[in-house]
Amino acid sequence: MFSRHLRLFLSTAALLLASWSAQAAQATVAVAANFAEPLRALAAVLEKTTGHRLEIVVGATGRLYAQIANGAPFDLFLAADQATVAKAESEGLTVPGSRFLYATGQLVLWSARPDLVDKQGQVLRQDGWRRLAVANPRTAPYGAAALQTLAQLGLTQALAPRLVQGESIAQTYNFAHTGNAELAFVALSQVLEGGRLKSGSMWVVPAQYHEPIRQDAVLLKRGARNEAARALVKLMQSPAGQDLIRSFGYTF
Repeated sequence: MFSRHLRLFLSTAALLLASWSAQAAQATVAVAANFAEPLRALAAVLEKTTGHRLEIVVGATGRLYAQIANGAPFDLFLAADQATVAKAESEGLTVPGSRFLYATGQLVLWSARPDLVDKQGQVLRQDGWRRLAVANPRTAPYGAAALQTLAQLGLTQALAPRLVQGESIAQTYNFAHTGNAELAFVALSQVLEGGRLKSGSMWVVPAQYHEPIRQDAVLLKRGARNEAARALVKLMQSPAGQDLIRSFGYTF
């Protein structure tokens, strides 16, 4: 998926990262499921330009935090919210001063069927479908945003019998992708390729329907001296890195 992004940003990133390259290192990055594909694209740029490599562990934000709190060997944490990173910070699990906003996510209602979702989301008030997938709101911020959206629309009670829950936004997407649910609230980044809708149909949920999905990253204590983790942070904060992140449907 990310080869097109590589061609667009690799040359710029190479210039920016040339001065950062040191002896090749490897970092383990815990990343919220919505950002898995952008991180893989960033990892490819990082390896090409510096030799540094990433081991990527994908999951729901809450579950990743629980692993970190229990001593999981992660160097960098890319969450799907700010509160979880703030909690890790307050508990002394992070490198002081390393926290930063790396993206603001967009929630979409998506179906694998190209004719199902209209541009205003009125399909939620109609028949013709049976199941709506949402991520677990206790561990996945996109799931919380989905439930806030249903409340804003006044559909919480009406649609409650049709909801199916994924443990992460990745599993939620898979429910709709495989047809086990006709509809799913997922991240815009999951349904885009090269800045365009990969397949199916979608409604981009207006930002005012839910709390902003501001996503923070932080260096964990284990990654304090890890050159690969620090180089990734610099790439993500560079103009080339931010352009790459935007191409997946995020804002800042």
